[in-house]
Amino acid sequence: MIRVLLADDEDLIRTALAALLNLEPDLEVVGHAPDGRKAVEAALAHKPDVAVVDLEMPALDGIEVTTELTKVAPECAVIILTGHGRPQHLKQALSAGAKGFVRKGSPGGTLADVIRRVHGGDRYVDPSLAADALTAPECPLTPRELEVLRLAEFDTPVAVIAKQTHLSNGTVRNYIAAVINKLGVSTRAEAIRTAHEHGWL
Repeated sequence: MIRVLLADDEDLIRTALAALLNLEPDLEVVGHAPDGRKAVEAALAHKPDVAVVDLEMPALDGIEVTTELTKVAPECAVIILTGHGRPQHLKQALSAGAKGFVRKGSPGGTLADVIRRVHGGDRYVDPSLAADALTAPECPLTPRELEVLRLAEFDTPVAVIAKQTHLSNGTVRNYIAAVINKLGVSTRAEAIRTAHEHGWL
């Protein structure tokens, strides 16, 4: 039997997935977790062969869970399940050590097949997401520009961003202007939206 852990903050999805997977003769769901921190705890407690984790969860997101499990439970293969994966998420997930990346809208039997594949040592990436990743534009922003943009996300005043980044107010304004210019938008809000749409933030 392949022992499976499910982690998703939506109880209905977790329960439905468990019911589907438990119909498979060679799969057994041994644990559930409603957030990322509990997913890591459950993996240590139940020693699953495969953990299926949602990309977006409280406490730790799917990529952070993958990073953690790669360290503390390297024998557990991680599959990330997502409702709206972006190419950047795929790259981050694979870099973190995920063995599979599956869309929630995939056909019913896909997840069970992917669990078997990654348990056997293979990798699986949703084909349409892989195609998107190959054609996705690279992020044109520097790490520092991304840091300033991330801090600017909640209408944070320039002075606050400057204090947090140990930069002058003028330098922060210059970074924000450079970001707006590079992304070809007119406002800070548009720059943030564009960066989110491409998965750069």
